[in-house]
Amino acid sequence: MRRDGARWTLEYERGVRAGVPARTGPADDTGTVITFWPDAEIFETLTVSFDTLADHLRELAFLNRDLDITLTDDRDPGTARAVRFRFPGGARDWIAQQSAAPHSDVLGFEREYSGMEGTVEVALCWGDSGDEQVTSYANSWPTISGGTHELGFRDGLAAALTAFAREEQILTPSDPDLTPTRLGAGLMAVVSVKLDRPEFEGATRDQLGNGPVRACVAEAVREHLTAWLRSDSERARAVLARIPATTRD
Repeated sequence: MRRDGARWTLEYERGVRAGVPARTGPADDTGTVITFWPDAEIFETLTVSFDTLADHLRELAFLNRDLDITLTDDRDPGTARAVRFRFPGGARDWIAQQSAAPHSDVLGFEREYSGMEGTVEVALCWGDSGDEQVTSYANSWPTISGGTHELGFRDGLAAALTAFAREEQILTPSDPDLTPTRLGAGLMAVVSVKLDRPEFEGATRDQLGNGPVRACVAEAVREHLTAWLRSDSERARAVLARIPATTRD
């Protein structure tokens, strides 16, 4: 690790610190270098996959817009390669790349809430795909089973779309509100929260349980999506046209 004009080294063995931080020389920049040697008694294979690491680091760079990550493979000098990941647009860049949609068609925002002791970042768009793809993360950890942040996202989505549909008289006063379970074919979204004290549920810790997160995320999504819909009524009507009639029952 390089900081405060010095280079520091710290070693671990099987997760246990093997000493104290040692100052090993001067440094004129900042940063951290992690050197990892797989243990044959723990791992089934000692061969590291460049592509697997690249996919994971690309994901981290999208979720942390301030990160600048370089992955270099020099195991074979004849086929050495390196890739760099940096996405100043964060999750919005991710959705734009995955959907091949112009940035103007992607809603993206980040907001801090003291009530949930953290921040929420959301990016979404509707495309031509018939599938709905919502991916969620807590502190950059994939929450495959969802949780309160994903529930809040769907609550906010349903509230904003319902309100706009009533404003445009697509829904009549007697029509029920739109339900948050499925809100249109082609929806692609990333919901990422960063919390001071995340609470994970399940044996694999893949579901977020922090109660206050749901209301905070719902409020943020409702407010930002409402403004986005009102900014382009033609686009908004196209989004509402994708919502199956079953979600209005």
